[in-house]
Parts: sequence; C-alpha cells; structure tokens
Amino acid sequence: MKLLVTGGAGFIGSCFIRHVLAKHKDYEIINLDKLTYAGNLENLNDIKDDKRYSFIKGDILDYDLVYSITKNVDCVVNFAAESHVDRSINSPDIFIETNVKGTLNLLECSYKNKIQRFLQVSTDEVYGSVDDGGYFYETTPINPNSPYSASKASADMLTRAYFKTYNMPTLITRCSNNYGPYQYPEKLIPFFINRLLNGKKVPLYGDGKNVRDWLYVYDHTEAIDVVLNKGREGEVYNIGGHNEKTNFEITKLILDMTGKDETQIEYVKDRLGHDRRYAISNDKIKNELGWEPKVKFEDGIKLTVEWYLSNRDWINSTLNKKGAQ
Repeated sequence: MKLLVTGGAGFIGSCFIRHVLAKHKDYEIINLDKLTYAGNLENLNDIKDDKRYSFIKGDILDYDLVYSITKNVDCVVNFAAESHVDRSINSPDIFIETNVKGTLNLLECSYKNKIQRFLQVSTDEVYGSVDDGGYFYETTPINPNSPYSASKASADMLTRAYFKTYNMPTLITRCSNNYGPYQYPEKLIPFFINRLLNGKKVPLYGDGKNVRDWLYVYDHTEAIDVVLNKGREGEVYNIGGHNEKTNFEITKLILDMTGKDETQIEYVKDRLGHDRRYAISNDKIKNELGWEPKVKFEDGIKLTVEWYLSNRDWINSTLNKKGAQ
C-alpha cells in the first residue's frame, strides 16, 4: 500500500505517519506538506531515514504537482488544513483557499487517477455547539460557527459530493480536540505550558466553562488507520475521547503539573462565536469497526505535559519559524 499523506509535517499528520510506519511494514508513505508556520519536519526526525518514507515540499493547491503524485499512490489521507480558529477570525480567506479549494484539488486529482480510497480528516467543530447532555452523532446536522469550521464543513460536503456524484471511494472522519506531543504551541495545552515556562500568565477565554472532549493523538491516528482500512465508503465516522473537560479544568491541571497556582490565570474577553460545548459519540466506529480510545486522560495529559517540559528546544525552534506568532 502506498499512501499520500498531506499535511504530514503537522501535529496529527506526523503522528499518523509514525503510527503507520510502525504498524504496517509493507506500507510506503509520501508526505506532501507546504511547511507553513505549523508544519515542522523536526516532528519526523525519528523516521526521516526510513526507506518507506519520502517528503515532498508542495502545496495541495498546485494541481500539476498533486496530479503527478496521485498517479502513483493507492490512497490519500488529507490532513492539510489551516486549523486555528483565532487565525480564521482574522484571516478567513486563507482558510477558504487551503481547506476548501485545496481539498477540491485533491479530490479532483484523486478521482481522475482512480485512487482506491480518499480519507478527509475533519473536526467535530463542523457540528457547532451541543447542549448539555447531548452528543454529536454522524447524523447530526452540520452547523459551523467560525470561518475555520465553515471551511472544514465545506470540504466535508465536497468529499461527500464526490462520493455521491462520481462514486469516488471517500471517507470522512470527525474528531474531538486532540492533545499530545508535537502540537503547535498556539493550541491551548502547549500554548499555556509555554507561557507558564516563560513566567507569563495564561489567557482564559470568558468564564472558562467551555467544554471540549479531549482525544490523545495516537488514539486518533489509530482510529484513522482503522477507518482507512475497514470503513464503509461514503461514510462519516466520529472519533472522540470521552474526556469532557472545561477549559478551566484543563488550565488547572496544567497549573498543577507545572507547579503554578490560579493567580497565573488571566480571564480575557471571550472569542467571537465561541462554541460552548463539544461532545462526540463513538457508537458508530465502536460498533462497526471495533475501535475505542485506549489512553486514559489522566495518563495522556501527564505524558503530554512531560513531553513539552522535556522538549523546550522544540517549542522554541517551532515558534521561531517564519510566520509563527
């Protein structure tokens, strides 16, 4: 099996590549990544010399490049995306270019080259917000509330359209909030850790009671692998961690693990269009494909915080890249 993994130098993509090469000895991977501020080849230093792995620097918007690559692969897994909600509020056009037009380009090239399977990696944010006690199911209507989630919802709809219109073998996964090593330090957990390490307070939106379901990144990559190999074509599969925590609870855990107290919290004006609660049901992927998350949150968050504390050089080099903020 030969895979094209787009956005493979990013957080989840790099962990997926590492997972696949460790599990499937007969797989080959081409990593196509533009290396924007969030893409970092240091994330893959441990496997860069693996003969089954190759890297191409390029943009998923480059039709000729994508077409030439998809001629020689069996499956495509699309991680390439602009993903930070705050950036989407300030610069929505970039998100439309990459997340919508880029996905369309990948779909068109994959269709013309008769790709065996195309997996679109999406997010539970396309569903919007859910009331207390409720859950996102694959049948939940999409209701995005930020330019980021709207762009991902658009990409999902294009992926569905290629299945319905052209009978292209597509799959969509929608995950909850990921955490783990190699996450770019603009996202809550590594961002807060880095600020605390540098003697700064952590900015907590609103009242801190927004709820997210947290999923350890290697549980997520295993689930994507399962869906790619066993999922029913044309289907959507939710991937959740069953670890609902308020942003305040996450912040308190980080404070405790870094030896800080609540005086280091600075409450700030809430984000525009901030969804109150995400909660995802794993019933479908569990019942159909037998997947469940393995890593308990208490273990995963400890591993994660320890990784960032032990890899401050990685944080600094990542933030010093062009385009970082």
